[in-house]
Amino acid sequence: MRSCCTPGHGDVTTVTLSPAPRPRSAASQRAARRLIDLPGGRFLMGTDDPDGFPGDGEGPVREVGVGPFRIAPTTVTNAQFATFAKATGHVTEAERLGFSFTFGGFLSEEVAAVSRHVAAVPWWRAVPGASWRRPEGAGSSVTARQDHPVVHVSWNDAQAYCAWSGTRLPTEAEWEYAARGGLEQRRYPWGDDLTPGGRHMCNIWQGDFPVLNTAEDGYEGTAPAKSFRPNGFGLYNTVGNVWEWCADWFAPGSSRVMRGGSYLCHDSYCNRYRVAARSSNTPDSSTGNIGFRVAADGGSGGSAVDLLHHDGPVPAPS
Repeated sequence: MRSCCTPGHGDVTTVTLSPAPRPRSAASQRAARRLIDLPGGRFLMGTDDPDGFPGDGEGPVREVGVGPFRIAPTTVTNAQFATFAKATGHVTEAERLGFSFTFGGFLSEEVAAVSRHVAAVPWWRAVPGASWRRPEGAGSSVTARQDHPVVHVSWNDAQAYCAWSGTRLPTEAEWEYAARGGLEQRRYPWGDDLTPGGRHMCNIWQGDFPVLNTAEDGYEGTAPAKSFRPNGFGLYNTVGNVWEWCADWFAPGSSRVMRGGSYLCHDSYCNRYRVAARSSNTPDSSTGNIGFRVAADGGSGGSAVDLLHHDGPVPAPS
């Protein structure tokens, strides 16, 4: 089990697949142009938040330098991923394996009956046929969710999309710099209050997890990729909605970093919808709450450099 937030394919089976190089096309070049230019600079990365998870390597707070880069304002949507899949014939790892992980509360009785529980987190089910095309397995589709984030995509699938579109995944430092939107050491992209003035600013779980979601923010599952107000840099949904793959290893050779939290995050068990929160999963794993956004070099071609670079979680301060 990679974390309490998402199961991994290693919890059921193990497979390693490498994405093949993808040809460039007019559609892929358009995808690469939908990016925001950011100047980079120094910022304080991480947190010493007492409500955080020191074991995840959220701290200590340290100075990080980020070079100029470009990043997408939203996560990749179902419509964008469909264009990629049609152009390249890419088959995702969930499709190859024949299953992916879905929140059990979304399943029909028929699908639930043939799915498998994940012992450590029983609200997750390994669902036969679940994929980005059929997020809840047989009988489901993304027809009405074209502008929602694509989910059930592994880190390897995200890499294949990046190769096709001439982009890359953001480094973890780039992701946090962009997600903060220019606010230094705030808990969320808009400030420190989760619901300022009673206004919901992101898509997370409200109610009693995992049995009751009141959906006070307007959504039970994914929300459209451009929901809620963008942050100060023009990025949407950098916390909540779906976890986002980053380029970095979380633990060398075993799992990749994910950032941002998802619609299943709740303060009672996983308040990782904070901008400094981290999680991880194996590169071949996919779930119904993991997506990605793309980035590219910008300006002088600089890239993110963590001045206190580490290949895994930073130990908690003594």
